Amino acid sequence: MSGLPLSEPAKQPPAAAAARRVARPNGWWGMAMLVATEGTLFGTLFASYFYLRFKAVAWPPAGIPRPELTIPIVLTAVLVSTTLPMLLAQAAVRRGRLGATRLFLFVAFLVQAGYFAMQLSRFTDSLDGFSLQANAYSSIYYTLLGAHHAHVLVGLLLDVWLLAKLTRGITNYRLIALEAITLYWLFVNVLAVCVTATLLSAR
Repeated sequence: MSGLPLSEPAKQPPAAAAARRVARPNGWWGMAMLVATEGTLFGTLFASYFYLRFKAVAWPPAGIPRPELTIPIVLTAVLVSTTLPMLLAQAAVRRGRLGATRLFLFVAFLVQAGYFAMQLSRFTDSLDGFSLQANAYSSIYYTLLGAHHAHVLVGLLLDVWLLAKLTRGITNYRLIALEAITLYWLFVNVLAVCVTATLLSAR
C-alpha cells in the first residue's frame, strides 16, 4: 500500500494523486490476490459441504435441529448494509474530507462489530446444542461459520488500524489502504451471503 504522503491534505487532496495513476496501486492488488486466495479456500469448503450433504441420508442428522431462517438472514443483511458506509468513506477520503471519512468508517465498524458480537454469541450457543465432532454436518457447519467469523474479525482489526492512522490526517498511503480494506469488506459481505445461503439450504 505504498504511496506518497501528502503534507497538506487540504491543499492537495488524495484525489489528485489517485487521478495521476495509470494502474491500480500495489496495495490494492495485494488485497485482490488475498481475496482471490480466500475465495478459492471457501469454494473448497462449499464444495465439501454439498458433497457431504448429497452423500448423507439425513441432513442435518437426527438430533440436530434445522437451521433457523430469520435471524441469520437479518444479520447477513445488516452486515451487507455496511458496504454503503465503506464506499462513502472511500469517496470522502478521495475528496480530502477527513471528518466524513472517519465518520463513515466508524459507523461501518460499529455495525460490523455488532454483527460479529451477535454471531459469536450464536456460535457459542450452537456449541452447547451439538458439538464440533458430532458428525460430518456439525464439522462442516462450524468450519464454514468459524472461517467466516475469522474473516470478519480480521476486517475489524483492519478498521481499527486505519482509524488510528486517520487520526494523523489523510495521505495517499491511507487512501490506498482504505481502498484495499473496502475491497476486503466487499468480499467478506459477499461471503456472508454465500455462507448463509449454503447453511440455510439444509432447510
